[in-house]
Amino acid sequence: MDLEAELAAARALDVAAIADAIESIGFECTRCGHCCRGTDEADHTATVFPDEIRTIQDGDEYDWRDVARPMPFGLTEPDDGPATGETFEWALATDACGDCTFYDREGEACSIYERRPLICRTYPFSLAIEDDGAELSAPMGEVVDREGAVQAHECEGLGRDISRADAIELAETLKRRAVRELQEAIGVRDNYEPTDIDGIVVHDSEGQKRPDGTRIRE
Repeated sequence: MDLEAELAAARALDVAAIADAIESIGFECTRCGHCCRGTDEADHTATVFPDEIRTIQDGDEYDWRDVARPMPFGLTEPDDGPATGETFEWALATDACGDCTFYDREGEACSIYERRPLICRTYPFSLAIEDDGAELSAPMGEVVDREGAVQAHECEGLGRDISRADAIELAETLKRRAVRELQEAIGVRDNYEPTDIDGIVVHDSEGQKRPDGTRIRE
């Protein structure tokens, strides 16, 4: 199934059916913070879109690099030099411990909660096209449960009661995220241009950028 067909399928998903699945699985955030922290094997990697980065920047409060970093997948990081290569996503910035830089361990809270990206708003759920199981969106963690198009990933909050109103709100956001991810993927594909510059290149839906978010070609 091509990206346009996946986008049409995502737009056709029924919010009430998604909410039914979320209610059946059950979820309540326990504020454990595991979804905001890195692991022993890897830093925290939460996808963030270019428009979400600008929303988090909130004027001059943050520079681009304060908010996002090139997704490490596809990059080469030698021991004796800077990383190089091409990647196709941005990830939320991380601190020296590999945690999301916006996560406050002591307060167990997100410092940009009202501006957090869609992937954070919908964790631990993702959506898949039911016909062929092709994944539309996936946060960190293995899939541990599934109801229809709704996949649940590792999280201690699963299995807890959730109100219908909260399930509907989460379902709407989950569908919006799936649509937005596919729109981004189509934009990356349509705006992709090979580059031969040194260092890291991030290909996003707006074109080719350097790690600080500046465009390589205007």
